[in-house]
Amino acid sequence: MRSLSKVDRLLLGVDKALRAVVPHSNPSTRPLPVSDDSIPELSITESRHVAGLMRINHTGEVCAQGLYHGQGFAAKNSGVKQAMQHSAEEEIDHLVWCETRLHELGSHPSIFTPLWYGMSFGLGAVAGAISNEFSLGFVAETEAQVSEHLQDHIGRLPPQDKRSREILAQMDIEELHHRELALQSGGAALSPPVRYTMRLLAYCMKKSSYHF
Repeated sequence: MRSLSKVDRLLLGVDKALRAVVPHSNPSTRPLPVSDDSIPELSITESRHVAGLMRINHTGEVCAQGLYHGQGFAAKNSGVKQAMQHSAEEEIDHLVWCETRLHELGSHPSIFTPLWYGMSFGLGAVAGAISNEFSLGFVAETEAQVSEHLQDHIGRLPPQDKRSREILAQMDIEELHHRELALQSGGAALSPPVRYTMRLLAYCMKKSSYHF
C-alpha cells in the first residue's frame, strides 16, 4: 500500500471528525447488545429521563472519539498512534448504540456535540504531545471515569428499561477493557490536580448534555 500524503491524512482526519459529530453517519460493526428486540414501555417522564442519560453517554462517546483522534494526531510513537486508532474504531459501536437508543426514544444527541468533540481533541493532542506514558494514563483515567458514570446510569434507569441497561452494561465492560490495555501499555498515574480537572469537565458535560 502506498503511503498517504499529508492532504490524504488531513482529509481522513476531517472525515473522522465529521462522523463523530454528525448523527447516523457511522455504520455499526455489531448489533445492539440486547437480549431481545422489544422496546420497553415508558411514561413521558421516564422517556425524557432515559433520553437525558443516553444523551450524556452519547456525548461521552463523542468525547472519546475526540480524545483518541487528538492523541493519535500528536502521539510520538507509531505503536501508540495505532492503539489510539484501534480504540477509537472499537468505540464507534458505542456511539451508534447510543444514537440508536436516542432515536427509539424520539430524542436527539446534544446540541453541543461539536464543542465537546473539539475540546476533547485538543486535550488528547496535548496529552499525546507530552509523552506516551501521560497519554496512555489519560486514556486509563478517562475510561475509569466513564465506567463510573455508566454504572451510575444503570442504577438510575427505570426498572422496565432492560434495553438501555444491557447497552450500557456492555459499554461498561469494554470501557474497562480499554482502561486495562492503556495501563498495560505503560500508562502512568495522573496527578490529583489533573484528575480533578477531568472530573470537573465531565461534570459540566453531564449537566449540559442531560438537558440539551
